[in-house]
Amino acid sequence: MMTSPSTDASVGSLFKVLADPLRRRIVELLTQEQLCTCHLVEETGAGQTTVSNALRLLRQAGVVETEPCGRFTYYRLRPEVLHALAGEVAQLAVDADAAQARKRPC
Repeated sequence: MMTSPSTDASVGSLFKVLADPLRRRIVELLTQEQLCTCHLVEETGAGQTTVSNALRLLRQAGVVETEPCGRFTYYRLRPEVLHALAGEVAQLAVDADAAQARKRPC
């Protein structure tokens, strides 16, 4: 399981995971509160199996974590992973600014 996007491969994996509209919507919903699968099914309109698969990929990517609560499982975001990704993207912007003044000769 990935804990932070510290390598190019992990950053790429996070971009891929968050590129899917359903997974992105789930992340957006989890920015507001912890939710269980039944809430996410209701909010997204997706089927239970589809939501469960999306949550599995988000867990594998380290974006969400779970908390059992009786017969339900609640999901919450791992903000440190999103902060690390944001830092990587911010560094790309800094590097892109610096690259504006450089041109490789042919």
